[in-house]
Amino acid sequence: MLTFTCVLVIALSTLFLGWLKQEVFPSIPNDIIQARFTLTEGSPISARDALINRMEDAIKKVDEQFIEENNGEKMAQHTLAWTNGDTAGGMLVELTKGETRNIDSWAFERAWREAVGEVAGVKELRFMSSAGIGGDSGLSFRLQGSNYENLEAASKELQAKLAEYEGVYDIRTSNNAGSQEIELSLKPGAETLGITLVDLGRQVRQAFYGEEAQRIQRGKDEIKVMVRYPQENRTSIANLENMRIRTPNGQWVPFTSVADFKLGQGISTIQREDRKRAISVLADINPEKIESGKVIQEVSMQTIPELVKKYPGVTSELSGASKETQDFLIELALSFIVAIVMIYVLLAIPLKSYLQPLMVMSVIPFGFIGAIIGHFIFGKSFSMMSWFGIIALTGVVVNDSLLMVEFVNRAKEQGFRLIDAVLDAGVKRFRAIILTSLTTFFGLFPIMFETSLQAQVIIPMAISLGFGILFATFITLFLVPTLYVLLEDFKGLFKRKKQAQLPPMEAEVVQRG
Repeated sequence: MLTFTCVLVIALSTLFLGWLKQEVFPSIPNDIIQARFTLTEGSPISARDALINRMEDAIKKVDEQFIEENNGEKMAQHTLAWTNGDTAGGMLVELTKGETRNIDSWAFERAWREAVGEVAGVKELRFMSSAGIGGDSGLSFRLQGSNYENLEAASKELQAKLAEYEGVYDIRTSNNAGSQEIELSLKPGAETLGITLVDLGRQVRQAFYGEEAQRIQRGKDEIKVMVRYPQENRTSIANLENMRIRTPNGQWVPFTSVADFKLGQGISTIQREDRKRAISVLADINPEKIESGKVIQEVSMQTIPELVKKYPGVTSELSGASKETQDFLIELALSFIVAIVMIYVLLAIPLKSYLQPLMVMSVIPFGFIGAIIGHFIFGKSFSMMSWFGIIALTGVVVNDSLLMVEFVNRAKEQGFRLIDAVLDAGVKRFRAIILTSLTTFFGLFPIMFETSLQAQVIIPMAISLGFGILFATFITLFLVPTLYVLLEDFKGLFKRKKQAQLPPMEAEVVQRG
């Protein structure tokens, strides 16, 4: 029992100490790499086309670099470029099938990213090569607040914190900047003249955009007549400085005497959540360098509380793939508890005991050992599919353990001593347990070594189930009998204590009985 416990502690420590990587939603190398970009507002179409050409040249350069490592064959089979308006676009690169090349798509993506390099005037540039199932971004945090200045400052600090992690890249926010705008403000003397900010904004709009004076009907069409400054008087900021503002009493005063202006950056979209402004901070993650769960935990426990304290009114919560990961773990834990309760009920009925089902179910945690060893051997991260394999393994382990306990119970009913009953059950179940475990393990072998993209999702599940069943052989043959003997020892211990507490005559009657 001590040996099994030590092995279990060592196996679980690999997860808690980060020796074995964990990713709830696994990232799988894809045969298609996608790159998307968005330029800053107002960028010319020529800048968009130049970036597409730059990305295409980078693909050719990277493909030539990998030809020698890929058995002299090109990796990029087809490319597709597209545009989305004047400032957005992207490219798709279809690689050769994963089973026919020696380099995964992650390596090609990193090389492509480095070949493109830093691009001026780009608001967002993302490269994606993973066929993930957990969401668009590996990390996603949502900040909310009524004070937009605090909200924006908090999002910038959070982005800076995420940038400190190696393996976290393409950090961005949902706060998309719009085109440049002129922000107007009143001088203190304007109030004495009766000019409000609404009056100022309305007169500036009328002068430069125009005010509808009348509508003229021409046949079937209705034409609006707009009154505004001539074209030559509304083409520069100097025209604004030379403008005159009309006061409520009909007087005209220079614009510069009652108002100030400054250039600012507009916002193209405003995101709200529960009537509060919200900014989502997103980032992609390289699972080979860092675990998303570790980043989420550290940021949630350390960075977020500091930001909330530093910027009053700002709150934070997980969103996107990070929220899905958290919800999945909660649902998995609740479902597992329900399954454990149902297993206990189903075992207690045929065994007619409250303690033996607990003894049978106590071997469930030891099934983790084989699954963890298998992931180490194959170099796979522990993911959602790995947990599904362990859940399936739970049923197998409980089934084998139940049969072993049933054989021991039958042997005891036939008059065998406890030790003899345990040994007899182990001998009789040895062949069946060994054959069942080996046939299942080798039956899963083809899936474990499959290289196609479609099989990458279920490989962690096959590893958990296969290696778990292989280790379950030792659990059933050695741990279950050991637990059975320990259970009987505890029963005897409590029975002797109960007898010691009885009066001498009652204790003698109990002992004879």
